[in-house]
Amino acid sequence: MLTISDITYRIGGRTLLEGASVQINAGWKVGLIGRNGTGKSTLLDLMRGVLQPDGGEIALQKSARIGFLAQEAPGGDETPLAAVLAADEERARLLDAVDSAASGAAATHDLHAAEIHDRLNAIDAHGAPARAAGILAGLGFDHAAQRQPLSSFSGGWRMRVALAAALFAEPDLLLLDEPTNHLDLEAALWLGEFLRRYRRTLVLVSHDRRFIDEIADHVLHLAERRLTLYSGGYEAFLRARRETLARQQALAAKQEAQRKHLQSFVDRFRAKATKASQAQSRLKMLARLEPVALAAAEPPVRFDFPDPGELAPPLLTLDGVAVGYAPGEPVLRRLDLRLDPDDRIALLGANGNGKSTLARLIAGRLAPMAGHVARAPRLRCGFFAQHQIEELDPAGSAFDHLARLMPKASAEAVRARLARFGFGEEQVFVRASDLSGGEKARLNFALITHEAPPLLLLDEPTNHLDIEAREALVAALNDFAGAVVIISHDWHLLSLTADRLWLVAEGTARPWDGDLDDYRRYLLETRPAEEARQNGAAVHAKREARRAAAGRRQALGPLRRALRKAEAELAAVTGRKTALDRRVADPGTYAEGGAALQDLLREQAGAAQALAEAEARWLAAAEAIERAED
Repeated sequence: MLTISDITYRIGGRTLLEGASVQINAGWKVGLIGRNGTGKSTLLDLMRGVLQPDGGEIALQKSARIGFLAQEAPGGDETPLAAVLAADEERARLLDAVDSAASGAAATHDLHAAEIHDRLNAIDAHGAPARAAGILAGLGFDHAAQRQPLSSFSGGWRMRVALAAALFAEPDLLLLDEPTNHLDLEAALWLGEFLRRYRRTLVLVSHDRRFIDEIADHVLHLAERRLTLYSGGYEAFLRARRETLARQQALAAKQEAQRKHLQSFVDRFRAKATKASQAQSRLKMLARLEPVALAAAEPPVRFDFPDPGELAPPLLTLDGVAVGYAPGEPVLRRLDLRLDPDDRIALLGANGNGKSTLARLIAGRLAPMAGHVARAPRLRCGFFAQHQIEELDPAGSAFDHLARLMPKASAEAVRARLARFGFGEEQVFVRASDLSGGEKARLNFALITHEAPPLLLLDEPTNHLDIEAREALVAALNDFAGAVVIISHDWHLLSLTADRLWLVAEGTARPWDGDLDDYRRYLLETRPAEEARQNGAAVHAKREARRAAAGRRQALGPLRRALRKAEAELAAVTGRKTALDRRVADPGTYAEGGAALQDLLREQAGAAQALAEAEARWLAAAEAIERAED
């Protein structure tokens, strides 16, 4: 399908690709990965012929059609459905020919009327509106939205139309650059299912490792200006790369030992006449010993959130709260929720259901329209939103931005806080306009946490972060001592950080009794576009399966609550026993002696017994869920 042979590409005096080669066969689904700034988007532009390499060659299969997710959102009075249908240029051209023939106008092509209709039937032109509507529905457009003018939608929703058009056209080679950036979790799950079934060749740039793992059968890694192709998904790539690096290191160590052995012989016998020839021979061997090229270690990305201190639970309670935007109707009603200091909560639900509204309520940026909100007295919130990145002062440096928020801090303290988010000496004074998207995101994290808030509200925090930065964010969130509420389409991030789920749907928000996999199954079972493709019996069976799944979820609800309670008890007892163990291990404790020491030892023994009992309760709760799920 596509062959890249020894290409080199330079831009602004910087070499992005040098001697890069790869062959992509028809039908492959390739995940293109690499750190931000390595040239992934540039490579896509080279593949589709928008850019030309400075050296080498890119050859595409003859007559192959290339599809690309346009970076400019469509607009105007055209409807989303019409815009998607127009993406199939052959269908549009044939339908125009039919209209011309019917009106008596001159033919615009050589096909006769019968041949036109035969070709329309061959490409299922009459089924195209239903297929386009199904794609739009999967990306979140209901029947009414599909028939509204594009000008009535935000830029993010119009980008969804551009994605729908690229998918509908079914090109021989589909190039997608971060297609989930404008999607919610629900639409991203649908897109993953669609691309998994896609019958043609796909090259996908994404920093969502699970998204790549579920779709790609090959991974193309762009690093050090070269391309390396791996079979399998992202996890297979990680294993293969670790093995390659281990082999390189072992070979380099073996070569270094050989080099030292040869050099030792030369040093010992170079001055001896009887050994001079052998020494010269060893010198020649040393000269021919090419060093093993080890992969350059990329500097780690860093996130380190300041310790917020301790607050007593709860941080926040909502009792019968309604919230919205005056003077309109409430967006959400009947909110009865509680947020504790150690909570990690993911907000689920399609865009437009009110996730951001709920986040703004929790952050104190929206007042309740009804009900009661109780907040901890010293509750502060760090709110991460995409518009904050866009609103950075272009002329201001990272130091300037943070220093404005920390006017009493010394310059050293400001630089130290920026260093916690990966800003070294060379980056601290770089203007915001010259920072990459990932660097701007890290700066935004530094800004929203300058007061060490005990609550972080993160609305799509990973859009500008590459895979390594996302992994660093996961680690930092898990180390953070405060509470976290996340809105994200990044399944990997949510699965590793969230331990509670709230579903925002049908005008309210409520805890979701189940995990992310349960939610995924629920979404796939309730897809209206999927039901429309089934016959009557299949639809009935699907509905019955959903009812059964709902029954299972309802039955599992009390068991999951019992497990969470047992987990909380186990964590509390473990912390208590750890503190007692530290006191017993402290030599200073024994200076007290007497009854106090005996009381401490008895308390430690009691904590050990309580820990054993808590572990038993946790194990019993986990086994109860396993039995119920079998």
